[in-house]
Amino acid sequence: LKLALIGQSIFGQEVYNKLRKEGHKVVGVFTVPDKNGQADPLALAAEKDGTPVFKFPRWRAKGKPIQEVVAAYKSVGAELNVLPFCTQFIPMDVIDCPKHGSIIYHPSILPRHRGASAINWTLIQGDKKAGFTIFWADDGLDTGPILLQRECDVGQNDTVDDLYNRFLFPEGIKAMISWNQPAAALHNWIRGHDKVPGAWATIDGQVVTFYGSSLLDASVPAGQELAIKGASRPGLVTKNGLVVFGNDGKMVLVRNLQFEDGKMIPASKYFSVDETTTLELTEEEKKMAEDIRAIWKGILSNVAVIEDSTDFFKSGASSMHVVRMLEEIKQKYSGLQLQNEDVYMATKFADFIQMAVRKFRGEDKEEELVIDYISKNVNNMTVNMPYQCFINGHFINADDGKTYDTINPADGSIIASVSSASLADVDKAVAAAKEAFENGEWGRMNARERGRLMYRLADLMEEHQEELATIESIDSGAVYTLALKTHVGMSVQTFRYFAGWCDKIQGATIPINQARPNHNLTFTKKEPIGVCAIVIPWNYPLMMLAWKSAACLAAGNTLVLKPAQVTPLTSLKFAELSAKAGFPKGVINILPGSGGLVGQHLSEHPDVRKVGFTGSTPTGKQIMKSAATNLKKVSLELGGKSPLIIFNDCELDRAVKMGMGAVYFNKGENCIAAGRLFVEESIHDEFVRKVVEEIKKMKIGDPLDRSTDHGPQNHKAHLEKLLQYCETGVKEGATLVYGGRQVRRPGFFMEPTVFTDVEDHMYIAQEESFGPVMVISKFKNGDVDGVLRRANTTEYGLASGVFTKDISKALYISEKLEAGTVFINTYNKTDVAAPFGGFKQSGFGKDLGKLFSPSLISHLTVQINEETTLPVVQCV
Repeated sequence: LKLALIGQSIFGQEVYNKLRKEGHKVVGVFTVPDKNGQADPLALAAEKDGTPVFKFPRWRAKGKPIQEVVAAYKSVGAELNVLPFCTQFIPMDVIDCPKHGSIIYHPSILPRHRGASAINWTLIQGDKKAGFTIFWADDGLDTGPILLQRECDVGQNDTVDDLYNRFLFPEGIKAMISWNQPAAALHNWIRGHDKVPGAWATIDGQVVTFYGSSLLDASVPAGQELAIKGASRPGLVTKNGLVVFGNDGKMVLVRNLQFEDGKMIPASKYFSVDETTTLELTEEEKKMAEDIRAIWKGILSNVAVIEDSTDFFKSGASSMHVVRMLEEIKQKYSGLQLQNEDVYMATKFADFIQMAVRKFRGEDKEEELVIDYISKNVNNMTVNMPYQCFINGHFINADDGKTYDTINPADGSIIASVSSASLADVDKAVAAAKEAFENGEWGRMNARERGRLMYRLADLMEEHQEELATIESIDSGAVYTLALKTHVGMSVQTFRYFAGWCDKIQGATIPINQARPNHNLTFTKKEPIGVCAIVIPWNYPLMMLAWKSAACLAAGNTLVLKPAQVTPLTSLKFAELSAKAGFPKGVINILPGSGGLVGQHLSEHPDVRKVGFTGSTPTGKQIMKSAATNLKKVSLELGGKSPLIIFNDCELDRAVKMGMGAVYFNKGENCIAAGRLFVEESIHDEFVRKVVEEIKKMKIGDPLDRSTDHGPQNHKAHLEKLLQYCETGVKEGATLVYGGRQVRRPGFFMEPTVFTDVEDHMYIAQEESFGPVMVISKFKNGDVDGVLRRANTTEYGLASGVFTKDISKALYISEKLEAGTVFINTYNKTDVAAPFGGFKQSGFGKDLGKLFSPSLISHLTVQINEETTLPVVQCV
C-alpha cells in the first residue's frame, strides 16, 4: 500500500518503521513543525530515509481547510492514511481522500475514553483495564468502526509510563490536585498524569509537580511536616518520599517533585535541596565536563553556546535525546554509570556536571549499612547477630514495634529479642521486591553480573562460616561440626552451583510449519517471574534458605523470605552478607515472625508470583488454597515417612551405620529421615542389638563441643511432642528397646530411641516423628513384594532406601518404591547437582539440580562408592 503517515512522537516513529518493514511504501509524512530547532522523532526517521516530510503548523484556518495544505497532501497519492498519534485537527477532506480512507490509533479501549488524554483518564477514573484501539475514521473521527483492540490489566500502582511502554505516548495539560478526595483517588490522579503532563500543587508559593505515586498501607511514618495549599493536613517528608493524606485518612507516597524551573528532586530531599556545596573540579574532571558539554552541543544544535544555565529540556531535548546523551557519555567514560532519572534530576548543565562528578568520585554510593547487633562471646569467638527485619536493604524494627525471644535449645536461655514482622512489614517487603524487579538495577542486570554477585555472596558465607555455624548451633541446636559441614558448607556449595547457572538459562528455536509466502521464526525465552515468597523450616535454617533462594536469584527473581519463627538468626546474618556482597536494595528481604501472620499474608499477596515452602503437609495445603487467589506458582516440600528396607544379604555393619545416620542425623530433625525401618527376619535381632550398642557410644551434650554426637531438639514444644509420640508407641504395644525419655540436664535433650515390634496400624508406623526415634518392623525372609506393599502404604513419598548386595533386587525395589529419592546402600547423600523433592503428600516441585529442567521428566543419578564392592546408588 501507498501510505500517508499523519502524526508525531516516538510512537509515530515506531509505527513508521514497522510499516516500512512490512513492505508498505510511505509516500509522505505529515507532522508538527520543529520545536526549539528540534525535529519531531517521526520527522527525523522519515528524513533519514528520504521520505517526503511536510511540517504544517495547522490544517485549517477559521474552521475551513487550508487549500495549499490539502493540495500538498493530495500530491503524494496515498491509498490509505495512518494516524498513529496526532494532536492536530485533520479536515475530513483529508480523512476521506484515499480510496481506503483512514485508520487511527487511539490510547484507550473505545468507547470508554476519547480525546488525546484518554490514557490519562484511564488511570484518573481508576479503570481496571487499559489498552488501545485501531479504528476506521468517520465524521466523528473516534466513533468509526473498530478494527482491532488490545487490553491489559491496570495494576494498583501503574502509572501512565507503564501504559506508555505498552501502547503510545500522549500529551496533556498539567492538572492541579484536588485534595478533598480519598487516598486512592489522589493516587489515581497523580499516576494518571505521570510523567506527562503532571499533577501539581502549590507549596511555599510555587507550583510543584508530583511524580511517582504509590498507595501506602502502613502506620504513619516519621517525617517533617510540609504545608500544601488546599490540603487539610500537612504532608510528611520522610526518608522514602513525601507522604500525603486523603480525606479518608489513608496515605499516598510520592517519590519525586519538580519545581517551576524544571529541576526535579527526590521528595525525601525537599528540606535539604540547597544544602549541597559546589564541588571544585580536578583537571581530569574539567576535561570530562568539557567532553560532556560537547555532547550536549551535538544534541542541542539549535543552542549557540552551552552555558552553565542551559536547561537540557527547555532547549528542545526529548526523552529520546536522554538515551543518546547517556550512551555517548558511557562511550567516553565507561566508569560513569548514569541513569535516565539522573538527567531529570539535574536538567541544567552546571547541575548535571556536579551530579556526574559526584557519581564519578563515588560520593553518591549507597549509605553504609547500619546494623544494630546482638553480640555474644561464644565458641571462642564474638558472634554479631542482626535481629531486626531486613526490608529494602535496611535493618528496621517491625512496623508495630513487636518482638519475640529466640531461645538457645542447649540451655533454654534467651539469645535475642527479634523483631516480629507485621502485615504492614509484609506489604513493604513485597513492594520493595516488586520495585527492585520491575524498575531497579537488578531487573536491568545481565545474567553474568548476577552470577558474579552470587559467587561473591558464597565467598562471604565461606569467610564467615565459623560464625554462621556458631549462630546456627546456638539457635537450632545443631552440633557445631555438622553445622559447619552441612548447614553452612552445603549452603555455600548451593550458591556457587546456581551462580554458575545464571548465564546458562536458555530458550530454544522451534521449527514450525511455514505459512507461505511468509517465513516465520519461532523461539522461546525463559524469563524470571517476579517476586517470590519463601517460607522455610527450623531444622536446617541456613541450608533451606540456600536451597530455595539461590535458584530464585539465579533466575533473576526477587524474594521475600520468612525464616522459621524459632530459628531466625542465620537468615538475618545472611541478609547482612547479601548487602555486603552488593545485592541491590529490595532484591532480598527477610521477615522473622509468625507463620500464621507473615507466611499466610505472603501466600495470598497479589504481588507475589511464586511461593516456595518447606514444612508440614497441613500448612502446605493451606498455602495452596491461599495461593489460588491470584493463581501464583507453588512448590512444596512437605512431610515424610521414608521407608528403609534392609535385606539379609546386606553388609550388616554398613547397614547399621547408615541406618543410624538415616534416623539420628541432625537429631532426627531431617525431612528425609528414615521414619520406618523394615528389617528382614533372619537379621532383625542382630541388627537391633548392634544399633543399641552404637547408641550407647553416642555422646549427648553441648552442641558446640567438637566431640558431641547428639545435640538438643530444636525447641521445647517439639521435645514435648516427641515424648508424647513415644508414649503413644508404648500404649499401642510397640516394644521400647531404648530411650524414649528426656535427658536430665538443662536444655531440650532427648535420648536416641528405638522401637521394635511395630505393626502397620500403629500411630508411630504411620506418622512422622521428626526426631531421634527409630521405628523398626520385621518382615518375612524373601518377601520382597510384601515388604514393598508395606513400605508404600503411606501418604508420603519423599525418600526411601534399601540395603542389599543384589543389584537386580536393588533396582527392582527402587523402581517400585513410591518416593522422590531412593538410596541404595547409602543414605542422606544429597548433593546440589541432584534434584530433590517428593511424591504424593510430600509435595511437588524440585529443589536443587539443573535449573529449569522440565518438571515432568524423571532423573536418575547413579553414585558408585569406590571404597566398597557393593553397588551404592541414589535414584532421584
